[in-house]
Amino acid sequence: QHPIFNYLSRIAKLELLGVFKQFGAGGYGNSDNAFTDESEVKLHQRLEKLYLSTRAAKHFQRDVVRGVEGYIVTGSKQVEIGNKLSDDSQKYGIENTCTSGNTLSRAATYYGKARSLIEKERGNMLKAFGTQVAEPLRAMVMGAPLEDARHLAQRYDRIRQEADAQVVEVSRRQSRVRESAGNSDVISKLEAAEYKLEELKSNMVGLGKEAVSAMAAVEGQQQRLTLQRLIAMVEAERTYHQKVLEILDHLEEEMVSERQKIEAPPPPAAESFMSPPPPSYDEVNGMFASTSADQAVNSVDFFLGEALDSFEAESEFELNLSVGDIVIVRKISSNGWAEGECKGKAGWFPHAYVERRERVLASKVPHIF
Repeated sequence: QHPIFNYLSRIAKLELLGVFKQFGAGGYGNSDNAFTDESEVKLHQRLEKLYLSTRAAKHFQRDVVRGVEGYIVTGSKQVEIGNKLSDDSQKYGIENTCTSGNTLSRAATYYGKARSLIEKERGNMLKAFGTQVAEPLRAMVMGAPLEDARHLAQRYDRIRQEADAQVVEVSRRQSRVRESAGNSDVISKLEAAEYKLEELKSNMVGLGKEAVSAMAAVEGQQQRLTLQRLIAMVEAERTYHQKVLEILDHLEEEMVSERQKIEAPPPPAAESFMSPPPPSYDEVNGMFASTSADQAVNSVDFFLGEALDSFEAESEFELNLSVGDIVIVRKISSNGWAEGECKGKAGWFPHAYVERRERVLASKVPHIF
């Protein structure tokens, strides 16, 4: 067949296949002249989207790494300050010389120990942020898979640009064939240009598929790894706050207990320690026998009282009491002592230790006598 007919056939085929379709490319390349069919256009568009997606994910990973590293630096400073506060609190608790009690020193010690535990948990959280979040993401940002995939995409772009240039060369050769009226040498050069174009197309398609596969794998890995690291960060922080809450709950119980000790009213016994000792029976009998108007002991109608606190007798004239004892109160002294009977024994006891009862349980009556 005459070369001119081969030439005309090839021209018609190229035009039918839409070799000279125009579309813009971006991201990893900027070719203006495409020369392939629709499948190659879709491949190119797919690769462009993957390029943009992986680039955005890379930037997000880098932002997370920078944020976590900044948080670690700030958190480490907070740990240092918290440990100093812990040491100061415990030091006060040990060296306190307060003469009115050691309630505050105990509270300071409790707080110092709790603060130390809190800072320890904060340190564990920061360590987890570094090893479980920042390091894996940094490794992926700087890792070989992403760079290899990007290199494939860049090679694909270079071949595509070469193919675009070859399209122009084929077009120029076609014009010369028309002008040469079938010159065999010109036709041979056209065939060589077309062969090179087909070769570039084949290489470009193969490399494009390889680049798409590599970029898709990187994209999937980016999505999975980044999500896993974010979850790890949330879990580490959640664990930290849970443990801190437990520490604070326990600390609050200890400190509230100390506060209650300070705010609680003094026990009844405190009111009687400075009272004069109870009168002897001889003194009492003498007072009752006297007609003096200044009577130190008043006889009262007998009544039942319940002991609110324990009292330990220190002489033969005093009466031992236990909490809940029922006492028959017979006399009350002006110095705060009362005389009565309980459990078959009689004696004196601080009046403030007993509270009057109009009724008592029947089960307690036998214990009075």
